[in-house]
Amino acid sequence: MVQKNCTQVTEFILMGLTDRQELKMLLFVGFLSIYLFTVVGNLGLILVIRTDSRLNTPMYFFLSNLAFVDFCYTSVITPKMFGNFLYQQNVISFSACAAQLGCFLSFMISECLLLASMTYNRYIAICKPLLYTITMSPTTCIRLIAVPYGYSFLMALFHIILTFCLCYCHSNTVNHFYCDDMRLLRLACSDTSSKQLWVLTCAGVTFISSVLVVLVSYMFIISSILRMCSAEGRCKGFSTCSSHMVAVTIFYGTLIFMYLQPSSTHSLDTDKMASVFHTVIITMLNPLIYSLRNKDVKESLKKIIMNRHQAFVSMKLKT
Repeated sequence: MVQKNCTQVTEFILMGLTDRQELKMLLFVGFLSIYLFTVVGNLGLILVIRTDSRLNTPMYFFLSNLAFVDFCYTSVITPKMFGNFLYQQNVISFSACAAQLGCFLSFMISECLLLASMTYNRYIAICKPLLYTITMSPTTCIRLIAVPYGYSFLMALFHIILTFCLCYCHSNTVNHFYCDDMRLLRLACSDTSSKQLWVLTCAGVTFISSVLVVLVSYMFIISSILRMCSAEGRCKGFSTCSSHMVAVTIFYGTLIFMYLQPSSTHSLDTDKMASVFHTVIITMLNPLIYSLRNKDVKESLKKIIMNRHQAFVSMKLKT
C-alpha cells in the first residue's frame, strides 16, 4: 500500500497536547498512571470473568470482549502519546501511522457495535426472560461478537487504503496526539472530497444504526420494567441495566460532542480534549463502572484475592 503512494513524505510529526515544557512531565505522569490503571482494570476484569465459572454467561462474555477492546483501544493511542512528553519531536513513520489509524478505527467501531450487542442482550434478558437461554445461545453470542469485529476491520482497512493512497507532498505535521483521519486529509495534496464523503457516510451509517439499536432496545426495556408489579422487581431491573446505560451514555455522548458540535464553537484544543476523554478516560472508566456496580464481579474478585493470599501464606509457612 505504501509503495503505491505518490508521496514524498516518509514520516509524520505529531504535535501532541501541548508545547509548554513545564506541563509535559506533569501530563506524562498523569497519563502514565491512567494508562497503567486502565491496563490493570481491563485485563483484571477479563481475568476475573475467565477464572470464575459463575460468570460464564452471555452478559459477562460480552463484557470481557468490551474490556479487551478497551485495552487495545487505549494501547494503540496512549503509549505513542508519551513521546510528545518525552521528546522534542514525536515522529511516527508513514507505515506506523497507517497501522495506528487502522487499529484506532477498528477498535472504535468495534466498541460502538459491541455496546449495541450488549444492549440487545439486556433486552432479551428483561423483556423475554423465558426465551433468554434459547435466544442467547453460544452460537448467537459468537455471531454478535464476530460481526462487530469483522465489520470494524473491513471499515478500518477501507479507510486507511483511501487515506494513504493520497499524495502527501508538503507539510508532515499532524496537529494532534495520534494519526487522526481528518487531520491527515488536511495535509494531502490531492483531492479529498470523495474520501471525506465516504468518512461521513460510513460514520453516519455505523453510528445511527448502533444508536437506533440502543434506543429502541431501551424503550422496550424501560417499558417492560415499568410494567412490573413489584417495586423490588423494578428496582432490580433498573439496577441490572444501570452500568450499561452509564457506559453507553458516556461513550455515545462523547462521540456526539466530538463530531456534531457547531463549527462556530469548534476548536483544535476542544477537539483534543474530547479525543483524550474518548480514547483515554472512557477506557479507564468502563472497568470501574462494570465492577463497582456489579455484585458478582466484586465477589469473584474478593474470592481470587483471598485464594492468592491463602496460597501465599501457605507457601511462606512451608519455607
